[in-house]
Amino acid sequence: MSAPIVFISHFRVKDLAAYERMAPEAVRRLQAEKPQTAAFLHYLDREESRLTIIHLFADADALDRHLEGAETRGEQAGQVMEREAWEIYGPASDQAQTTMRRQAESAGVPLTAHAEYIAGFVRLA
Repeated sequence: MSAPIVFISHFRVKDLAAYERMAPEAVRRLQAEKPQTAAFLHYLDREESRLTIIHLFADADALDRHLEGAETRGEQAGQVMEREAWEIYGPASDQAQTTMRRQAESAGVPLTAHAEYIAGFVRLA
């Protein structure tokens, strides 16, 4: 049975103006290039310069496809923000788990993972 996966990433934004210029293009590009990514939502706490990005995937395959090119996208984003923490909820593939753990360790950020999906739904309309 496939199960949805939620990936949440937390950042400290180093340059708010640069982030605000970069975000619409990054969203447009991911929407066009990653059709299996069901949601890619940015939430900003401007006063604290904290950013949370929420990704939603229908299943592990969609997450795997999203991760293709993630290191390059991460390097570009790193120019205006610093990673603080990652969270992943749902049964990610072994490959995705390995990749994310390696990247989290390399960045020196914690990765919280809860693989077991129990129940739920997403309603957008």
